[in-house]
Amino acid sequence: MSLILTFLGKGGVGRTTVAIAAAKRLASQGKRVLLAASDSELAFGLLLNAPLTPDPQELESNLQVLQFKTSLLLERNWEEVKKLEAQYLRTPLIKEVYGQELVVLPGMDKALELNAIREYDASSRYDVIVYDGSGDSTFLRMLGMPESLSWYSRRFGKLLKDSDLGRTVSPFLQPLISTIFNVSWTGDNLDQPTSKVTNILEQGKEALADPKRLAAYLVTTVDPAAIATARYLWGSAQQIGLTVNGVILNSATMTETFSADFSPLSVNAIPHCPPGDWQPLMDALPDFTQAPQVPKPIEFDIAARQVRLFLPGFDKKQVKLTQSGPEVTIEAGDQRRNIFLPPGLSGRTVTGAKFQQSYLIISF
Repeated sequence: MSLILTFLGKGGVGRTTVAIAAAKRLASQGKRVLLAASDSELAFGLLLNAPLTPDPQELESNLQVLQFKTSLLLERNWEEVKKLEAQYLRTPLIKEVYGQELVVLPGMDKALELNAIREYDASSRYDVIVYDGSGDSTFLRMLGMPESLSWYSRRFGKLLKDSDLGRTVSPFLQPLISTIFNVSWTGDNLDQPTSKVTNILEQGKEALADPKRLAAYLVTTVDPAAIATARYLWGSAQQIGLTVNGVILNSATMTETFSADFSPLSVNAIPHCPPGDWQPLMDALPDFTQAPQVPKPIEFDIAARQVRLFLPGFDKKQVKLTQSGPEVTIEAGDQRRNIFLPPGLSGRTVTGAKFQQSYLIISF
């Protein structure tokens, strides 16, 4: 498994420059590095001063680079879908629909890129994958998709299993699904992790929650809008369960006020350098291979009957707590998180909540 490294921040703060410098630094340390850029990062090739392809090509020792092409990713994935359909159906329905005909729908580009990163990670060819994505709220929602889809599967699956409709159609669907998908499906095991998709979602959730597997850093300048955006993305990252490891301050000197804005994260200030002069930037970057001691996004204290969520960048007026049924929903900014309570808290009703020093503390 690889370390997947990515960067969050407002457009124009130098995320692409930092991603390239980080990849070069890690490669110089002997790590096998893949540097992958989003289809929309137009400055990527200019900064590298190299022609880019949608497949990995060697840029220098230990460093391969690619720029995703969404239409090509869509074609490749469509061919895999057709193979699966042909494997399970005697008369495939979509065999006459070709990947070259498909258009890219909104949001599909990020999903396809993240799936490609998952596949490169599974190949074991790289020690580190540096992903230069959009680094915004939409990107964070996509990173949180495994958790969101798992919630939909869990909640709607349970509703179907417990409903009159589920009990009625189960005798008819069970043999059909067993034949097509080669799984044993009944109302009793509807919510069990039997499918490839479920396994992928679980792997995604585990990677997201492990700072040694997925490391994110904020990139900002001293511009007030850039700082506000970075703080907002910091809190939004915590909402999806992604630990932010630190802050990279581009082309500025760190002050006590700036440090306080991002406490307790460590801050690394990097200098402004002429195009192509990467070494000063590489030297100023943090050690990405070491997971720092930073607050976890969520902690469960069963003995005290509490859940603690670290939500920096928000105040109590921006945080909303609701409990509907067996789960608790936290809304902060434009992000929602459904908390699946562990044994010991499951089934209990919220008795109180307070927002203290960037922590939402929920009591049961």
